[in-house]
This record gives sequence, structure tokens and C-alpha cells, in this order.
Amino acid sequence: MKPKLIVHGGAWSIPNKMIDPHLLGVEQAIREIYPLLEDGMSALDAVERAVNILEEDPTYDSGRGAFLNAKGEIELDAMIMNGADLNMGAVASLQNLLYPISVARMVMEKTEHTFLVGKGAQEFARAMGFVELDPRELLTERELEFWHKVRNDPTFETRDVFRPQPKGTCGAVAMDENGNLAVATSTGGSPRKLPGRMGDSPIPGAGTWADNHSAACSVTGWGEAIMRVVLAKHASDLSTTIGAMEACRSSLHMLKTRVDGDAGLIMIDRHGNYGFAHNTDRMAFAYWDPDKGLVSRIEA
Repeated sequence: MKPKLIVHGGAWSIPNKMIDPHLLGVEQAIREIYPLLEDGMSALDAVERAVNILEEDPTYDSGRGAFLNAKGEIELDAMIMNGADLNMGAVASLQNLLYPISVARMVMEKTEHTFLVGKGAQEFARAMGFVELDPRELLTERELEFWHKVRNDPTFETRDVFRPQPKGTCGAVAMDENGNLAVATSTGGSPRKLPGRMGDSPIPGAGTWADNHSAACSVTGWGEAIMRVVLAKHASDLSTTIGAMEACRSSLHMLKTRVDGDAGLIMIDRHGNYGFAHNTDRMAFAYWDPDKGLVSRIEA
């Protein structure tokens, strides 16, 4: 199989001044990781490495640059999944770590479990040698200013971030030369969320799913709605009959009509076809096209 790689940096009302940073980040992930896929890197390694690049970038709502919760703390969620054997690892409510997706992979490979949260996830990350950072190394001035703006606003709702505010869960989907699929999604969640709130990103089938028999899919958007319809699994299963692109579009229609949800999806189906769609104003994503090379877009 010809390797495939697609990444996203969030679906929301990305303002004009934020377009260039959003494109640069997703383009960097493709440029650095796709050549490694061509050289034989596994899909699982590729999605982890691609998301690491986005976690380092303060543009996105993942490692560095994540939103603050109601207490002014950063809590991070992530999930990685291997489509070959359906093995997965997930973490939620991690603090002070730059690479939550890599902790999720360690959960998958070094434990008998699939999901660790809160204090237990934090202790596991320490045991695996992950270095906890000073929160100021993850915090951006943009997010601190936004938190002060909304912290005492009685009218603010977490869904408001899909209006013009900095926001962007990040994710990656890959197919390697052996035809294996993998997916990774990493997020800081919603601003001013209640401590301990977990969104769709680390939940199997909701924000993240990979199965060689159907497709791999990473979702970004309003997690409370995405979880209700198990969007990533729904779209992946649908791809077996109508293909990746139409599955993404149809799944978003279902999301909107059933639960009034806002989201974007990226996908690679079992035949190596790309899919992408969003019902927010904009979505930042990039992929490698065998004929055109690097393709990056803010609007599909």
C-alpha cells in the first residue's frame, strides 16, 4: 500500500489572524512524518510522532497552549489506537505534561489496561519517566488572558469556543505500507470546564477510532455532542459502504440533526481513501496526496 497521512488542528471559527499559524503547524507535521512513513515507519509510530509535533505547538489546544479549566489548571486527554489489533491506550486529566499522547501509548504497551485517569495516570507517567513541567511552560499568554475574561462570566458556556476563540484539538490518522491503520487524538478540552471533565477525544469510538476492517478516524469539536453519537466509530463503520469522504459528511449531518453538534472529522478508510468534513466555520488540516504532494486547507 502507498502510505497515507492526514492531520488536523481543530474545527471551530478560526479567525483570519490565526489561519497562518494553524496551517503552518499541520503542514510541519506532514512534512516531517510522511517521509518516515515512506521509509517504512509504522502507522502507529507515525500518528504518535505527528501529534507530538502539534502538542509542542502553542497554536493548538493540546499540550502547550491548552485551555484552562475552571480552577485555572491545564488538564489533558489523549488516545491512540492500532487498527491492526484494536489495541488502544488512553489518558485523561493529566497535568503538566507536554506529550499526553505518548503517555497514552505507554498505557497501551506497558500495562494490561486501556485507560488511566487523574492521579493514577499522573503517577503512571512519572513511573514511565515523563518529566512534569512547570505549568508556565505549557501556559500561553493567550489562554491566561482568555481565562481571566471568562472565569466569572455567568453567561459563558463551554460550547462558546466554537465561536471566534482560540481552540484546536489535534489529531492524526495514518496508513502504513502494510495497509495498517492507526489514529491519535490529543486535547486540552474546553475552556473553564469543571475539573475532571473528560471530552470525546480519549473515548474509544467517540473522538478516536481505528480498525483495519473499516477505517481510522479522529474527531474534533464539541465533545458533549460527539460522545452521544459515538461519532468516530459511526463514521468508520459507514465508510465500508459509502467511502471515507461521504461517510464523514453523512456522519456530520447525523450529528447535527440528532444532537445539534459541532465537529470536524479526518479519516482514512481501509482502501486508503481520505475523508474530511466539518460543520463549523473552519477546520485546519493537511494531508499527503500521492499526485499533488502536501495539501493543507482551512476550509473543506
